[in-house]
Amino acid sequence: MSERQPLVSLGDLTWDVLAKPDTMLLPGGDTTGRMELSGGGSAANVAVWARRVGHPSTFVGKIGQDRFGDLAVQELEAEDVRAEVIATRAHLTGVILALIDRRGQRAMLTGQGADWELLPEELPVKVLEGAGHLHLTAWSLFRDPPRAAALAAARLAKAAGATLSLDPGSFQMIQQMGVDSFLNVVDGIPFDVMFPNDDEARAMSGEHQHDRALDWLRERYPQALVVLKMDEDGALIEGPQTPRVHVPATDDQLVDATGAGDAFGGAFLAGWLRHRDAQKAAQVAVQVGGWVVSRFGARPPADDELTRRLTLQAVSA
Repeated sequence: MSERQPLVSLGDLTWDVLAKPDTMLLPGGDTTGRMELSGGGSAANVAVWARRVGHPSTFVGKIGQDRFGDLAVQELEAEDVRAEVIATRAHLTGVILALIDRRGQRAMLTGQGADWELLPEELPVKVLEGAGHLHLTAWSLFRDPPRAAALAAARLAKAAGATLSLDPGSFQMIQQMGVDSFLNVVDGIPFDVMFPNDDEARAMSGEHQHDRALDWLRERYPQALVVLKMDEDGALIEGPQTPRVHVPATDDQLVDATGAGDAFGGAFLAGWLRHRDAQKAAQVAVQVGGWVVSRFGARPPADDELTRRLTLQAVSA
């Protein structure tokens, strides 16, 4: 395991506050519900899930010198993820509020904490040059900082031979930044894999049908393997060496969609980096994503059912 070059995931490490009210929230009202606190952030989640599926991983990012930052790093280390973090007194650790409705769909409110303040001169150059793969989320591209640091990291890793991936992160933030501005940034990075979900692919392409959105993405990024995440419709994949293929979702009941896309991405990369078979990697990823949505939180504790799914996929591979 240690001989393989690690997946390095750069970007957001936050403290997550998950809230699922029992009834509708009303102005001035008060109700009960389920709450959970845990380490989160899309980039950190990808690192955790790649490690859970068997690939060595490292997280690179910035936190505040505060209790939330300490706890978030401790959770990464408990998952056997190497944490290369810059701690600052100038900013607090970022906090994300995830409001989950009765159907399991979530809306996120992201506090702009220390993870938004990463600077190029703070990057761990040797870690990036030793990466086999660098994963970025668009949360590192929506504003500067941390955009300059993310772009510098991509150049360092690519020059050293790493592959690159991107999760576009948020259709709403793409729209707020401006689609053309967002695409101008993305166009300048030679990504090998892209993980848009339905809403993000629609925001980027202007296309509302899965096939047409994928056509647009493949035409704009011909060098990239595009993995379109379609929730209950599974995943649609196409790349330079991968004919278009649909991988169905599982039939797991939706409890909480928080972090499911990150889990899918981390699991996919763990497999793809090992064997470069996108369809096999996606088959594992949908099993992991289905397991996550049927539980509460982005990183539920691993259990026998997760082990069973991963074992079955390994046997069938």
